[in-house]
Amino acid sequence: MTKQNKRLFAVLCIVTIVCFGVAGIIKATQTKAEAEPPESFYDNSRNASDFSEDATSDDGEMFSNSDATPDTLFEIPIFTHPRKGQRITHVGYTVHFNSEWLIPNWVAYQLTCTEVNGVEERDKNFRPDPDVSGICPTTKDYTNSGYDRGHMAPAADMKWSEQAMRESFYLTNICPQNNNLNRGDWKDLEEKVREWACEYGPVYIVCGPIVVPEHQTIGEAGVTVPKGFFKVLLCRKNGQWQSIGFVFDNIAGNRPLSTYAKSIDEVEELTGMDFFFLLDDKTENAIEADCNPKAWGLYTISN
Repeated sequence: MTKQNKRLFAVLCIVTIVCFGVAGIIKATQTKAEAEPPESFYDNSRNASDFSEDATSDDGEMFSNSDATPDTLFEIPIFTHPRKGQRITHVGYTVHFNSEWLIPNWVAYQLTCTEVNGVEERDKNFRPDPDVSGICPTTKDYTNSGYDRGHMAPAADMKWSEQAMRESFYLTNICPQNNNLNRGDWKDLEEKVREWACEYGPVYIVCGPIVVPEHQTIGEAGVTVPKGFFKVLLCRKNGQWQSIGFVFDNIAGNRPLSTYAKSIDEVEELTGMDFFFLLDDKTENAIEADCNPKAWGLYTISN
């Protein structure tokens, strides 16, 4: 082999080695890209689908902090005592629907001042939830029952979206509720929460029925009548987390909201749920043990 041929052969070897090296780097980069989720996977936007199982599943599961992205969806609770149900995500709220009781186990959503100031007109048509897998009650189950069709996530909190408003009338968001309670003290609390959303900032809300083993039913489908209702709230006030709970009997009454106030720990014991578990343990333990209606501007009226 001549010197010229030797030099040509050496150059070809070098080029071949470089080509293989570049190909290896490209393949490694592609493999890493496939293995790692895109940046949007960690997006903390308000999208409950990032945090829930498929809407058609029937579960009694329990989640850990590792199942959710940080700093989002504080309103979604977990069960400390497993309970069957179907979790469905709608535009304005998430519901965990109990297919035996035919009412929600819980309804959860976040409320902001912008949403409070929405201008969408109130819907008037209650309707079955099309995402329910199995039996869903109809509005006829409530007709002449003696109970109101009581919203859990109120329609007035959904004025920011036509779809959110419409979906708030799904019967998965409804419970048989005493007329006086629905239009009285329960409504008073709903109005207070809207005030707090504008005064303090976003409020994380979980509400739902309290059901006892021996319960009444209404309608042909057998819709469970709750013994009472709960609502728990979380927000930041002056940069500090604070929480409060409320428990109402499903009866007529007219009392100051402070008389219904409970600590989150008390409501958790009553409902078999763990609320606001995405908070760090120290913060969660501190704020959930405390019940201070005055911190929320609620005072007992003396006679």
